[in-house]
Amino acid sequence: MTNNKYDAIIIGGGHNGLITAAYLAKAGKKVLVLEKRYLVGGASVTEELYPGFKFTVFSYVVSLLRPDIVRDLQLSRHGLTVLPLESTLTPLTNGDYLYRDGDHYRSLRDIARHSERDAGAYDEYGRNMYFMAKAVKYILSMVPPDPTTLNPKDWLSLLDMARHFLNLGEEQLFLLAKLMTMSAADFLDQWFESDPLKGTMSASGIIGTYLGPRSPGTAYVLLHHYMGEIDGAFRAWGFAKGGTGGIADAIARSAEALGAEIRCNAPVAQVIVKNGRAVGVALENGDEIYADAIASSLDPKLTFLKLVDPNQLPADLVDSIRKFNVRGSSGKVNLALDALPDLTCMPGPGRHLAGAISISPSIDYIERAFDDAKYGEFSKRPYIDCILPSVIDPGMAPPGKHVMSCFVQYAPYELNGGWTDAKREAFGDAVVDTLSQYMPNLKNIILHRQVLTPLDIENMIGISQGNIFHGELSLSQLFFLRPAAGWAKYRTPIKGYWQCGSGTHPGGGIMGAPGQLAAFEMLKEK
Repeated sequence: MTNNKYDAIIIGGGHNGLITAAYLAKAGKKVLVLEKRYLVGGASVTEELYPGFKFTVFSYVVSLLRPDIVRDLQLSRHGLTVLPLESTLTPLTNGDYLYRDGDHYRSLRDIARHSERDAGAYDEYGRNMYFMAKAVKYILSMVPPDPTTLNPKDWLSLLDMARHFLNLGEEQLFLLAKLMTMSAADFLDQWFESDPLKGTMSASGIIGTYLGPRSPGTAYVLLHHYMGEIDGAFRAWGFAKGGTGGIADAIARSAEALGAEIRCNAPVAQVIVKNGRAVGVALENGDEIYADAIASSLDPKLTFLKLVDPNQLPADLVDSIRKFNVRGSSGKVNLALDALPDLTCMPGPGRHLAGAISISPSIDYIERAFDDAKYGEFSKRPYIDCILPSVIDPGMAPPGKHVMSCFVQYAPYELNGGWTDAKREAFGDAVVDTLSQYMPNLKNIILHRQVLTPLDIENMIGISQGNIFHGELSLSQLFFLRPAAGWAKYRTPIKGYWQCGSGTHPGGGIMGAPGQLAAFEMLKEK
């Protein structure tokens, strides 16, 4: 339509929406991003919830962000700085620990304290996972082909993908088949024997899922997180200076420098559809804004069932989206601290506090935490992955003070009796009580506590059921099945209406690939 003000409107100012906007603006399109909150970022935000203390409220580490996006959008020039998160400490209840850091041989010696066999297998495991990550990385940058279509381009794409994986060789194909089908526990059992190592490594297979480490399919989630890459190094994790809000801010600055417009406090009520085509959006305040293309970075439930009338969509797609699994299972506890926590296993300050502290002493421990969730309760002794952002980036808290960011599983969205204020605080107590087993001074140094359940996440930033990946990373919800068969190419049945969020291929995490690939597909349209 020639009288439209914008070439494209992006609904949602999370990192994927901002990336879509930046790439469209880079191609010369006039783009508007509409964000319902007062700041951009979605789940990637940094907020000062207690005077002087900056919290990474939801997401808290960075690794999956695609290096080509960082280069294309010149994010370093716009303020993105990733600081290394180079160690993982697993404290044990008996006062011992497992500690792995950037000193590879020191890490091997610590693993050998628990199992010499595990130390011997550790490098071989790493080489195999690196090879698998490199192999699967191929599909992260491709638009999923549709195997149900007769379009030759889709069949050629499938053929190219088949050739790629057949070139891996028999042993590697067998390993890939295991990763795609096995549980994280069973997969790790083939390599290691010590509880602390298997427990900590299996945790990467359950993050953001409503699954336990013994659930089939969690080995792929482990690989998904292993594909993290910083400066070309796989399995590298970091902390963005200024928190994860620093990532969103850098992308937003890049998008604006390229010509995109960003409006906050502008919640979208619905997409305006006329004659089967999306022509604009209506805001909750009644304003209408028109554009040639509309892209939703919201999750599939909101994109297909709320922003548009489901009656305008094919019945089989609506049915698939209603069945799309978005069960939230993760909570977050953010703490403002008067001093550093003191660990029983490694007392006093040190570099071990500049990495991750993982409460994952064994696979059985995490599986028992999942048992609570299976029956509709939060974990009484949860899996916790915590970092101290202020140790890595001192600007996150006043001098001598600290912030602690705790990612927690399990906290089911559908809690027995529902989430109440009392149950939220009881969940927070369970987290602090669990940490206090390993950090006896913790309760005495807490100045402020923020507890977030999946329901809180849904209410605050709009993600259905608070699912941090916008949908499970299960085999039935990956590649050309994400979010539904026939609709994995970022298009929708409504002409001019697109999807660009984490509920599309290749999935969740601060990756950016969904937003990038969606922009590329939108630019192909005449």
